[in-house]
Amino acid sequence: MATRNPEAPSDKRQGQSGGLFFTSLQMVHWRNFHGQVETPLAPRVFLLGPNASGKSNVLDALRFLRDTADQGLQDAIRSRGGMGAIRCLHARRPPGFTLAVTVGTKIQPDQWKYSLQVRNHPQKHMPEVVAERVTDAQGHPVLDRPQREDKDDPDRLRQTHLEQVVANQKFRPLTEFLTSIRYLHIVPQLMRDLDRSAGRRNDPFGGDFLETIAATPQRTRDARLRKISKALQVAIPQLQDLTLEQDEGGGHWHLQVRFAHWRKSPAKQDERAFSDGTLRLVGLLWSLAEKGGPLLLEEPELGLHTALVSRLPSLMTRLYRRSPRQLLITTHSPHLLNDPGIGLDEVHLLKSGPQGTEMIPATDHQPTASLYSEDGQLSLGEILMPAVAPEQVDRFHMAD
Repeated sequence: MATRNPEAPSDKRQGQSGGLFFTSLQMVHWRNFHGQVETPLAPRVFLLGPNASGKSNVLDALRFLRDTADQGLQDAIRSRGGMGAIRCLHARRPPGFTLAVTVGTKIQPDQWKYSLQVRNHPQKHMPEVVAERVTDAQGHPVLDRPQREDKDDPDRLRQTHLEQVVANQKFRPLTEFLTSIRYLHIVPQLMRDLDRSAGRRNDPFGGDFLETIAATPQRTRDARLRKISKALQVAIPQLQDLTLEQDEGGGHWHLQVRFAHWRKSPAKQDERAFSDGTLRLVGLLWSLAEKGGPLLLEEPELGLHTALVSRLPSLMTRLYRRSPRQLLITTHSPHLLNDPGIGLDEVHLLKSGPQGTEMIPATDHQPTASLYSEDGQLSLGEILMPAVAPEQVDRFHMAD
């Protein structure tokens, strides 16, 4: 097997793109992460680590910025259970937390830099902005808070400028990029429960998935469903087609499939009869086919056969070339990392410790970099999964 180059740029694997993506992320006292954690991000990112190490919390840092831009700072914090649920338990001083991102293109990786520091007001016990900064590609400050107006009226600090249409005019492309983030972790039971899904919007757990498909222009919708149907036939050979139909009352929408069987006419079923794995796969394929901003995926391997899981990275690459979209993916699956097209610069390891979680780019993890470049016989999955396994997994048992 040829020796692989761990420093090979993502451009060769993912194609050329002028689209915006997150090029770096910094977290200070955010959830699992004590102190300052800063890491570069590629157009495709895989996050590996044991349970409760903070993989989902990395994605939630980006979701938090989206929610702040879309719904406002107070709602973004309230929906997460308040400052006490967000700020790292290991943190002492300074109070609060900081999130900072760099956004750019492959040609200009630092087109925008955004930093937000938040704390609870010591007297009012309400979240407030301590500092909010935006710089442009030339490093010039576009926003630097607190400003004189904030000092004259401290209640202004309850809101970010990110969420204010008038205030964010000078960096509107950054705001639009942040609001374009989509998080997906399909919960099949929500998709099947039509009463609970009514009226949902941008539900990260798939409660509004059928309505999202229905809202797509019919020509685009039908073309995507045909492609998804062909892909599903690999996993489910008896499947003939996949369509979206509305029930007789003109109310609920349903995904409907026709299955070939011993009878002359194919059998029909809707999403309520689909397996969990099939529903998750449909949701994943639809989301990968969509255009838009960064897509945050939680364990896309759930419910899928390992042979299908191992093919997902190459599918992601092909779809990226058609419609560039950054992917940030958490996973526990070695099969997802067996694709030789995945480079070390796309993988980050999370390791928990008594003082919080470390986030280590695989390029900086010497044992991994050495094995991957020198041995050439082991896949990334075989190398990395033992490296992020719980340290005392051999003691995992039930007491007698």
